Amino acid sequence: MKTRLVSAILLGAGMLLISNATTQEISKKKIVPAQPASIAIQAEDIQWVDGPPSLPKGARIAILEGNPKEEGPLTMRLKFPADYKIPAHWHPVIEHLTVLQGTIYFGLGDKLDEKASKELPVGSFGMVPAKINHFAWTKEETTIQLHSIGPWGITYVNPADDPRNQQ
Repeated sequence: MKTRLVSAILLGAGMLLISNATTQEISKKKIVPAQPASIAIQAEDIQWVDGPPSLPKGARIAILEGNPKEEGPLTMRLKFPADYKIPAHWHPVIEHLTVLQGTIYFGLGDKLDEKASKELPVGSFGMVPAKINHFAWTKEETTIQLHSIGPWGITYVNPADDPRNQQ
């Protein structure tokens, strides 16, 4: 019994020393553990702006969390008008999307193909791994919420489809 008590005390002291050494090492390297911030935005407070130049004109965007140009979690909403098309493209990071309003049509491939698209109505979810060619289009005004990890970007399969090349 006495041996177990001594062993438990020594184990506890050892864990404390390791923990203290780890804390000191983190302090020396000036590594600060991430402290998540709480975010709560009511729908009427969401700030919508014109979409980025990397998307065809007509899109609206609202950044809810993060910065698309920086590393870290990213949540944004995209609002597309009726008859909107995003030609085949890929992203350097994974994307998760949820349809909040309307219907988005989505497909995989090197060229926008309406017949090969999957209809994603309100409440639908989609996930696209990094660097997978895909396209999207709408028939009606549609809003999606996109979750990703920054930095976010878009590369069109056909450079002639890139709105940044058409200016």
